[in-house]
Amino acid sequence: MQLSTKIPIQAGNKPIDYQSDVVLLGSCFAENMGSKFEYFKFKNFQNPFGILFHPLVIERLVVNALDKKEYTSSDIFFHQDLWHSFDTHSKLSNASPDALIQTLNTQLEATFAQLHKASHIIITLGTAWVYEALASGRYVANCHKVAQKEFQKKLLSVLDIETSLQHIIAQIQNINRKATIIFTISPVRHIKDGFVENTLSKSHLFTALHAVISRSSNCHYFPSYEIMMDELRDYRFYSRDMIHPNDLAVDYIWKRFWEAWISKDVETLMARVETVQKGLQHKAFQPNSDAYGKFKTHLEEEQLQLKQIVSHISF
Repeated sequence: MQLSTKIPIQAGNKPIDYQSDVVLLGSCFAENMGSKFEYFKFKNFQNPFGILFHPLVIERLVVNALDKKEYTSSDIFFHQDLWHSFDTHSKLSNASPDALIQTLNTQLEATFAQLHKASHIIITLGTAWVYEALASGRYVANCHKVAQKEFQKKLLSVLDIETSLQHIIAQIQNINRKATIIFTISPVRHIKDGFVENTLSKSHLFTALHAVISRSSNCHYFPSYEIMMDELRDYRFYSRDMIHPNDLAVDYIWKRFWEAWISKDVETLMARVETVQKGLQHKAFQPNSDAYGKFKTHLEEEQLQLKQIVSHISF
């Protein structure tokens, strides 16, 4: 008797290996997947402007990077003892305006370089709800705790999202036609918007995304949302807030992504990397013992061997 739904996922035609350059952009689930790429020591570049929840700010990041925009003091503002940018997540905010501007421009330059050489670009969409800053008419990546009255909340239409996604794809393919673009929709439910409103938001993302993928080359869809809703249909797979997938769920979705998009040829190497990672996390009961000394020596030798096989691997 089968007690769960297994979603069929077609294997990617250009799988990821240790020579691949992976770029991950979008919601917090992009960072969940990014942490897995980092753990297994794949080359990866994650969310240079922090978590970006909706397509318009992902589009802005891509466009600004490829246009080589330079941030200045007119692009930032001071609020609650910190300097912020409406283009970024609050983790980039800084007490120094010069430091923030430097970070913005450094990250934009890095994004430019990474998009040009990326083999795979994974974009995770979180919500179709956006906040428009009334003073500028721009949709923000983060409100940075500025008063609610300064913004107007809107639901992007399917056409709005389609137009944005098409522009993202066109911009990327204009400078890097070899890149495989993998879209996914975050399994995180934005129920602070309301239960019905979250469903409406996700439905707009689904409709627009599948319409765009159907007429775009080298663009694919990975069903992380469907895996969470159908294969993991149980609250034991959620964290305490009952909104975000917990570690077990992230591990499961990563495994399904691995099955579809990670080259079978690197699985042995991944197992060796994981052995080292677990060894580095090991807490010795007797750190001065001969046995632990031999264990550390073996671990160091294994790290050197892995670096000889793949030069960018570093623990």
